[in-house]
Amino acid sequence: MNKSSTLQNSLMLAPLIGATDSLVSALGLWLMFIVVIGAFGVSMAALRSRLIPATRLLANVLLAATLTSCTELAAQVWSLQWHQHVGFYAGLIALQCVVLEHTGFFQSAWRDRLRLCGLFGALMAGLGVLREFIGNGTFASHLPWLAGTAQADWQGWALTADGGLRLATLAPGGFILLGLLIAAHQAWNRSTPPH
Repeated sequence: MNKSSTLQNSLMLAPLIGATDSLVSALGLWLMFIVVIGAFGVSMAALRSRLIPATRLLANVLLAATLTSCTELAAQVWSLQWHQHVGFYAGLIALQCVVLEHTGFFQSAWRDRLRLCGLFGALMAGLGVLREFIGNGTFASHLPWLAGTAQADWQGWALTADGGLRLATLAPGGFILLGLLIAAHQAWNRSTPPH
């Protein structure tokens, strides 16, 4: 693991822990991530050859901030409740775009880019489902937020009657759950014999 992949992974950790307290928050932020990353990659592919190296970083920052701001405005129009819930983490997408451009992510093969974005989305959705189930005892409790509707009576599917362990919906609970999942993954890999 080199320094650039460590920086990429550590920047993805903040939205992974902060915005996965529910499935809807995780899916919405991942969708926003895909839209901004895709638009940024297409735009930089057109601009990269026209920029001199001294202005490339400034162009990256301006383009990433513009695309993220436009996407955040669209998210506010679509669902203000959802945006208020994850708006802070949406701003980190611009920084992620700049770092990914700097490390050569957009020059890599499209399969590698698709694999990383898919893995990030699967991890966000999985952690969102687990944290919502353990913390609230529900599944998709804020689904109307992503649909852009305001149904006050929708409570999601209640899976437990007494709620859940509130710590799982907080950031420390997210770190604990992620650590347990990493430990389980490492234990699973050690128990299977190599071929």
